[in-house]
Amino acid sequence: MLSLMNDTKWDELRLAMYQLGPLSPKWRTLDVENGHLSEWDGEWFYHFRNGGYKFIKWVEIAIESPTQRQAVLTELAKVHVPGESNETGFRVLGYAELGIEVDYLA
Repeated sequence: MLSLMNDTKWDELRLAMYQLGPLSPKWRTLDVENGHLSEWDGEWFYHFRNGGYKFIKWVEIAIESPTQRQAVLTELAKVHVPGESNETGFRVLGYAELGIEVDYLA
């Protein structure tokens, strides 16, 4: 697997989501090392960085409204992170398989 994010990028994402205030979305992560899928959490400032970022395969971001979707996407584009959009929100990639093409959220 190829690492796509570093601590600085994860912190940029964390702060961007935190600064959305009432539009701040819920998130959950998948651990690249042991496959653990975390519970959904809405606290970006402290909880997201607990344990560091080294083992985050991806973070899934849940969206609850069109207004929230647009606000989150605007911030993801500013931070310029690799990932994908889906029906329920976004997935920001921390790792990718070698040879797999990765897009950036915009």
